[in-house]
Amino acid sequence: METWFAATSTHSFNPFSWNHLFILAIAAIGIILLISVKERLKEEKKLFRSLRWPLLAILIISEFSYHYWAITNEVWHFSGRMPLHLCGIASLTAMIGLLTMRPLWIQLSFFIGIVPAFLALITPDLPYDYQHFRFWKFFVHHVAIPWSCLFLALCRPNAITLRSVFSTYALVLAYAALIGFWINPLTESNFLYLMQRPKTTSPLDFFGEGLWYYINLCLAAFLLFFVQYLVFRKFIKTS
Repeated sequence: METWFAATSTHSFNPFSWNHLFILAIAAIGIILLISVKERLKEEKKLFRSLRWPLLAILIISEFSYHYWAITNEVWHFSGRMPLHLCGIASLTAMIGLLTMRPLWIQLSFFIGIVPAFLALITPDLPYDYQHFRFWKFFVHHVAIPWSCLFLALCRPNAITLRSVFSTYALVLAYAALIGFWINPLTESNFLYLMQRPKTTSPLDFFGEGLWYYINLCLAAFLLFFVQYLVFRKFIKTS
């Protein structure tokens, strides 16, 4: 138990190992099942509640257990532990969305929580294998994020509109400016990977250097939001 919850581990994470692929499969199957019951989610309150509250509980427990681990092992620090990356913010907006079912939180969760969390699942910045608490926390949390965000959109599909693409994009740009010009320099952090790319292999490796890196980030974010809207409108919302 002490080794499982310790600050470090002798077991290193291996990308695309059997346990990694198994979790990716679970994440994908969950998305498929959610889409398959999309009509029932809007009509059956029992099914809606049976998914809403467990998803909320998983998000809350994941967030608090992570901070408890960091504080217990005396490795908590603002620059590496605050949930200010896109997945962390998506987790918070999904929690609020599950509690309130308000359109704003559903829109934010849908656009920033599904694809980024899946990319994090595919290319995790994680040193621990399944013998350690952090492995399970990371994957359980990052599986629950896209499930929760898609669940919200499927339950309130009318919240996902063309206007929400632009409003969410504007909010994300404002948030990125706050992080990039104030929080990162002030705390010597790298939230949103605005100071440098992740150390692990990721799609950001193809975004260039310097000014082009930021231009490509902005263009990719807008393209992603717009494509998500088109896919949702064509294959989910109107089907």
